Amino acid sequence: MNVPKFMSRDLSRRGFIKAGLAGAAVAATSKWSLAQAQEPNVLNYLSWPGNADPYLIADFEKEHGVTVRIKEYVGGDQMLAVINQSPPGSFDVVLADAEYMHLLHEADFIEELDPADYPLEDFFPEFQKFPLHWFDDKLYGVMTDFGYLGLSYNTDVYKPEEVQSYAALWAEKAQGKVGFFDWYLPSMGSISLAEGNRPPFDIDSEHFEAVKQKLFSLKPQASGFYTIADIFSSLTNGQTHLVPGIGEWITLGLRLNGVPVDTIIPDEGGLQWTESLSIVKGTPKADLARKFIQYTTSPEGQVKMATKVDNKKSIPSMAGWRLLNETMPTDAEILRLTFDAPNVMDEYKAGKIAFRQLPSQQSIEDWNDVWSEFKSL
Repeated sequence: MNVPKFMSRDLSRRGFIKAGLAGAAVAATSKWSLAQAQEPNVLNYLSWPGNADPYLIADFEKEHGVTVRIKEYVGGDQMLAVINQSPPGSFDVVLADAEYMHLLHEADFIEELDPADYPLEDFFPEFQKFPLHWFDDKLYGVMTDFGYLGLSYNTDVYKPEEVQSYAALWAEKAQGKVGFFDWYLPSMGSISLAEGNRPPFDIDSEHFEAVKQKLFSLKPQASGFYTIADIFSSLTNGQTHLVPGIGEWITLGLRLNGVPVDTIIPDEGGLQWTESLSIVKGTPKADLARKFIQYTTSPEGQVKMATKVDNKKSIPSMAGWRLLNETMPTDAEILRLTFDAPNVMDEYKAGKIAFRQLPSQQSIEDWNDVWSEFKSL
């Protein structure tokens, strides 16, 4: 697979803009004090929001006598901007979506990891050498959690058999009721799957043009373009009945609170999002960073990752699954993380899941431009 080139630490402003990250740069201008970052009893953590919840980290802080200080970002582009603008040593660990791992590696932002340091043998065989984490047979990231993105729907309006295909998005019944998560990657990835592209992000110019036209044909169906918070509210208040490119990480919590929603992986397939931990290049606390990844991928850490109240996830560790079934069997059943019933690995083993990745034959900017044009129609 061809991967887009990215940047080094001396990236110029012009290069940064060409990489399509100028907006993220503006959002990332607030830098940490390097002196604060290098405090010996603080682990500096660059992450999506919510991952410094005491439920997740309190045991680690107590065991090692440290504080986990989190710098939150929203979106991979902003993560890259923050890390690019920060001097070496500002962060110890970074939690990134796996599709951004090769950009972190190419820019020399993350350390090579020793596989023997981490409980990879506890993972399902499919995830022990996850391809988005390895470069030249060297490991740079460890999976912490994952989930699938398909077609989410209002169960009062649709029966499961009506949403077995993404074709439901174009039906008359869906006019004005299709919501979109305002991020080109999962939204356009779903449309690419609907167009029959496997893998969905490695397509030539002809297929890319077909995806563009198929996407644009959905504009009469659109109810709006939403942030994560707005997706929750639009599904709850009925403004939206269908959303492509989101998954159980949104609909499960709503369903447990009585909202009539569910997610299905259509016949054309779904996308896997994957979150991964890496050690940031230049950290003076590599040993503490390694221990944090070991803690997060231990059975106990994995159970916590799976059962965080406001963001439940699938986990790659079989040992974590076993502990979850022993200690929280109801949660294991709800999350489909059981060994003796249909579970989240079934779609993977059936070949219905493609990795969410960055575009291969076009630039990130090309896809973003199409997304922006779609929204402005």
